[in-house]
Amino acid sequence: MKWVKGSVIALVALVLVVVVALATWEPFFAEEGEAPPYREYTAEIVRDEYGVPMIYGDTDADVAYGVAIAHAQDDFFTLQDVVAMSKGRYAAIAGEEGAQFDFVYHLLDARGTAQREYPSLPADTRALFEAYAAGLNQYAADHPGEIKLAKLFPVDGEDVAAGFVLRQPFFFGLGNVIGPLVAGEELRREFGPDIPGFPRDGETIEPSAPDIMEQADEQASARPLVLPAGEDAAHLGSNAWAVSPEKSGGPTTLISNSHQPLRGGVAWYELGVQSGEGWHFTGANFPGSPFPFLGHNEDLGWTNTVNRPDMADVYKLEMNEDGTQYRLDGEWRDLESKTVTLPVKLGPLTLPIRRTVHRSVHGPVIENDNGFFAVRYGGMGSVQQLDAYYRINKASTLEEWQGQIARMAIPSTNFIYADREGNIAYVYNAAIPDRPEDVSANWRGILPGDRSELIWDGTVEYEEIPRVVNPASGWIYNANNEPFTAAGAGSDLDPEDFSPVLGIERKQTNRSRRAYRLLSDAETLDRAALERIKYDSAYEREGYVDMLFDQLETLEADGELAEARDLLLTWDFTADNEGRADALALLLIRDFMGAEYNNTEVPDLREELQDAVDHLNEHFGRIDPPMSDLLRLRQGDVDLPLDGGSDTLRASTTWDVDEDGRLSLRHGDSFIQWVEWPADGGRVSSRSIQPFGSATTRPESPHFTDQMQLYVDHRLKPVRFWPDEVRAAATSSITVTNAR
Repeated sequence: MKWVKGSVIALVALVLVVVVALATWEPFFAEEGEAPPYREYTAEIVRDEYGVPMIYGDTDADVAYGVAIAHAQDDFFTLQDVVAMSKGRYAAIAGEEGAQFDFVYHLLDARGTAQREYPSLPADTRALFEAYAAGLNQYAADHPGEIKLAKLFPVDGEDVAAGFVLRQPFFFGLGNVIGPLVAGEELRREFGPDIPGFPRDGETIEPSAPDIMEQADEQASARPLVLPAGEDAAHLGSNAWAVSPEKSGGPTTLISNSHQPLRGGVAWYELGVQSGEGWHFTGANFPGSPFPFLGHNEDLGWTNTVNRPDMADVYKLEMNEDGTQYRLDGEWRDLESKTVTLPVKLGPLTLPIRRTVHRSVHGPVIENDNGFFAVRYGGMGSVQQLDAYYRINKASTLEEWQGQIARMAIPSTNFIYADREGNIAYVYNAAIPDRPEDVSANWRGILPGDRSELIWDGTVEYEEIPRVVNPASGWIYNANNEPFTAAGAGSDLDPEDFSPVLGIERKQTNRSRRAYRLLSDAETLDRAALERIKYDSAYEREGYVDMLFDQLETLEADGELAEARDLLLTWDFTADNEGRADALALLLIRDFMGAEYNNTEVPDLREELQDAVDHLNEHFGRIDPPMSDLLRLRQGDVDLPLDGGSDTLRASTTWDVDEDGRLSLRHGDSFIQWVEWPADGGRVSSRSIQPFGSATTRPESPHFTDQMQLYVDHRLKPVRFWPDEVRAAATSSITVTNAR
């Protein structure tokens, strides 16, 4: 029996060796990053009473170095996730969900794009990114106990650029194309008007695809593809307003009301910057950026909302028998293929999951049960957005700002603009593909991949996209709606003036309908009027809301379901925490809104209503609890009631269902900034708010929850922009440097 005992010991030892290997291989497998070439940086970080940093430096690069350190002081936890994404190693932190990000990282060739294009950026832009990387490295070196993943640092400017390449396409909905192709779902297109040869909104194009983690790897299989960045796929949202001094009766006003997740890699971080080279700006960025993406400087400001033009085309490739070549213009070409390793963390183990990614001259290629499909999208293969964002931060006039936007370097998002001269503007910014209009093609369907004339190059000219400058109405807004309702009757653009091949969306949201009506009805849009509009919590009975209530009026039910139906029919269409039906409506309405917005199947009303009734009864013992008991803003030990709905101007868009049945806000009103330039030419001032505070992942910080009550009460705090204001309100000031 000794040999049996010895065999068991050997087997146990072998298992232990395998377990240890799977638990430790990933850091050894990962390539060691390179730090940027040494350059000395010095920055001062001054924080106000809410912990919001203003970063000072002699040069822009000094400031960027300080931006990285200030942000890491508040949220190094999330910054590391973003760095891991930029290196294709996020699955080693986040497991199966992270594998989705890493697969897309390789599919889109984020690293290859950064390697090819980053060196061509202007020297001062690269200097900004190298300095930002140096700041991340400095913080990591000084705080080794906070590091999640070995060999994640050092990073350089190319790493930061790769993160931009990965995340930006998903703001215009690339995930709605790639996701179905890799997940076996129907591909739905939701752009443009009905025109000959174009499917109507909601029509399916072609079914596809097994999941990216095939059944052979059941233990490490991934969920359906999720967006690596951008707003919640089913509930996109943001609001923005600009008002001229003639319409406000006072200052030129810009209101930024972006709706982003309240935590994570695309949650807003508020900051200000000022350098000796003329960079002076306050606003907010996402983790992984050396500059603000929105806000204002002394002379002008802007904000953004997500737009979703048809920015991606799908081609079906004609392949040879062994799947190694595709036909183009009658000739066979080799399909580029490479095998990549996704380090997928499962409990204490990290499994090396091998996947093959493909590429053709069209772009990334996805293989599924129906064949090989190539995807080409606006902004593909470019990193010029890094330079364009930097330049608009430092623009001082409408002409200078618009000149940078006209580069079409920033792939997507609406821009709403205002300045000290009283100008207001709206730009439907999008690097829309320059599709040939003189060829026969269904650009919203599956295109034949064997015709090179369908492989467009570059984007349309700036003059071809919708934009409104200084409308007669005196106001501009966007709430993720089509660009043809932006400035009121007599000032709006005519959709007939724009080519259908552009694929401009034709969508309205409830927020859009409400804003358009309230703005149009107002004689004066002063601060009080704009506050009423911004925090409006009502629904128009149009679109999906009208459809839902038409169904309710004819729904046959008895017992408690009939009671719930009748209660909803008394609802005042306002999510203000005052009506008995508010909680029930909140639970019911979101999925109907998502179905309309995303062209998905309309939910079954009876099932949805029953689920809502069951939830309220289980957790509250009644179907009519106060909505404020149901919807909460929660962080740490702070637990506050909320108002607003999934598609109201006061936005409480999506939530997590906690164990006690309460809905903890996850995505909705996030960073709000209200900017005013006085009509008399005085200096700009602004106010802002965040849902939690400036240090969202630091429970020990006083700024973990210190803005929550203000947020719930519809109040804003002062923004410290001018040096005298910054110094007067300063609660701390530190100088950071990497000097040797």
